Amino acid sequence: MTSQLAGIAEALDALVRAGGDRMPAALSSAELVAVTNAFGSLKRHVDAAYSAVAGEVARQSRAELGRDSLAKKQGFATPAVLISTMTGTTVGESARMIQVGEAIAPRTALSGEPLPAKHPHVAGAVSEGRMGMTAAASIVALLTRLVLRVDAARLDDAERQLCELAPGLRADELTKLIARVEAHLDPDGVAPRHEELRGARTLVIQERDGMLVISAKLDVETGAPVKAAIESLVGAHLRRNEHADDATRDRRSVKQMNADALADICRHAIGCDEVPTAPSATVVIRMDLEALEGGLGVATIDGLAQPVPAGAIRRMAADQQVIPCVLGGESEILDWGRARRLFTVAQKLAIGERDGGCIDCGAPPAWCHVHHISWWNRDGGRTDLANGVLLCTGCHHRLHSDGWEIVVDGPGIDARVYLVPPPWIDPQRKPRLAGQARYRLTA
Repeated sequence: MTSQLAGIAEALDALVRAGGDRMPAALSSAELVAVTNAFGSLKRHVDAAYSAVAGEVARQSRAELGRDSLAKKQGFATPAVLISTMTGTTVGESARMIQVGEAIAPRTALSGEPLPAKHPHVAGAVSEGRMGMTAAASIVALLTRLVLRVDAARLDDAERQLCELAPGLRADELTKLIARVEAHLDPDGVAPRHEELRGARTLVIQERDGMLVISAKLDVETGAPVKAAIESLVGAHLRRNEHADDATRDRRSVKQMNADALADICRHAIGCDEVPTAPSATVVIRMDLEALEGGLGVATIDGLAQPVPAGAIRRMAADQQVIPCVLGGESEILDWGRARRLFTVAQKLAIGERDGGCIDCGAPPAWCHVHHISWWNRDGGRTDLANGVLLCTGCHHRLHSDGWEIVVDGPGIDARVYLVPPPWIDPQRKPRLAGQARYRLTA
């Protein structure tokens, strides 16, 4: 606890240095960012210190203590409810705090010998203020699910890498990371989970307040073609907007475009032989050649976080246009050099395998252009895989305007993409991992 309190004190000092003791209206833009970052660090250190307390509250409230349980003696049914009431958080947040606290607490052997924490890498990242409770709890939950199915050495290495990859990820990015890593570590568990989710698929159509309300929960096998078809139409509108003037700009929100795209598809499907998405709405499957040939293993679908078993891909291929991503064959030229200005469909598929969508915000590939890192006209850049990245329209303009640089490190689709911030954002210009590599273990 002493070291954790010291971390809080250091974070408070950093907050004061950033300007946190002044009125927010008096801060410059750079100071506001610095203060926000300092508050984030302070919150992570405070949560780290309290998670240890929460873990001890839970230990002293375990069920076998009966009436002597700390929570029950204080009038609460569970330790999570006690903590929620006293700290003003939700019961779910309190449960995550307990989960992390129990995972990072030091242990003692029956002989009295001190033992390290159950999850030492998580403990280090949390106590140092590098990782918050949401990420820590997600990692602990994953490791707990897999403890009986994966050997200890692989789990330890995965824990270490997850603690390096998770800090700084948004909630949706963290979900994708956890899903991909679980499939990587336990491919045999993907098929049962897929069938469970498939059995839970629903779609309800109701008329309410003059509106038609459509609510759906779709497993990835059922939902992938729906998502691909809608994103194809919406992506076309967003690309047209990129060069449109005020008079011709499509001013619908993305949600409105989604609704109109669904209506367009259904109108054309009623008594019409042609579908407006044409071949551009392709469901792209990412899988190893062995999985494709043998029907065993795991695959991912462009734009979706949840991996699927290879057997499901065979069912999908029987009903719709599916491209398994086996790239670089003799029939495809993936590097065109200066022979042509625009990237080909084959090149975009290859770059999509590496990037997974927009390298910054993660928008689906259907919304993205392949952007020349070294510009075609200004720099004489080549139309090659190493010189292309997927960017949505918004990130394309923002990265250019703000002065970010893009670096591709390594050959082919196994390369790692980095975003290098401009000096006014990070004077050290430390590269930030981008693209699909954010969700992939190195081994």
